[in-house]
Amino acid sequence: MTSPIIKAAARRLPHPAPAAVAGVPLGESGALEGVALPAGARLVWTSSVRAVAEAVGQAMAVQGAVCVFGDPGRGKTVAVRMALHEVPPGWKVTWVPVPVRPSVAGMRRAVFDALTLPGRFPHTSAPADAAVAAALGEARVLVVDEAQRLPVPCLEYLQSLWDHPGTRITLVLCGAGSERALGRLPQLASRVGAWQEVPRLAGAEAAAVMAGFHPLWRTVPASDLTWIDRSCGHGTFRTWAALTAHLQNALLTTADVSVDRALLGRLFQRVAPPL
Repeated sequence: MTSPIIKAAARRLPHPAPAAVAGVPLGESGALEGVALPAGARLVWTSSVRAVAEAVGQAMAVQGAVCVFGDPGRGKTVAVRMALHEVPPGWKVTWVPVPVRPSVAGMRRAVFDALTLPGRFPHTSAPADAAVAAALGEARVLVVDEAQRLPVPCLEYLQSLWDHPGTRITLVLCGAGSERALGRLPQLASRVGAWQEVPRLAGAEAAAVMAGFHPLWRTVPASDLTWIDRSCGHGTFRTWAALTAHLQNALLTTADVSVDRALLGRLFQRVAPPL
């Protein structure tokens, strides 16, 4: 293609594009705490985000469990964060990071720290478990991201918290391969009320979503967006976000750049690793 894909006006951006911005509440900026976006991007409620929100909401209604899974980069964590951005009064949301090579002791500490409990972490398990159980006595969504890392003993620990008669937990297990991790503990897997996959964006939806995701894509014909997705994006949000950041910087740092398929082809090589 010889003609530019994106209008030249798109190059008149106010400042060099940083790698990402994060920590901004969802609102005018379209950003959300814990989510990194290219400058100027907005979060978009896709069909997958709506499905995750519905599954999480249903789990909260019965204090159940939900597993959110799908290949890396599809937006699982973002979908859960969007679903839990606003929860009903009386509910709290706690994100528990999974340690590298987690152990039960490490998970116990991770939950304790995530709940921001007062005092030092106890040296023995009994008082730590008592403090955690007491904190989980109020309605709370416990989100465990990167749950695919969890070995069976750690899953058993989470199940013990959920099964404790004094706790009121909705358990959200999220991660690429989290469904396979849960399969290693049938007792917990059988309690999961919803298995929600986050699939790739389909070609037609990818074009519509990216037009809402960032202003750079709004002047691109749908046929070109479909070509970009087929050639590079492959329905994966993380890839599209990286491509957006690279394109922003190309527009800001290269004089009289022509945004055509030749330029995009070069940017594709930056986004995708060599095969």
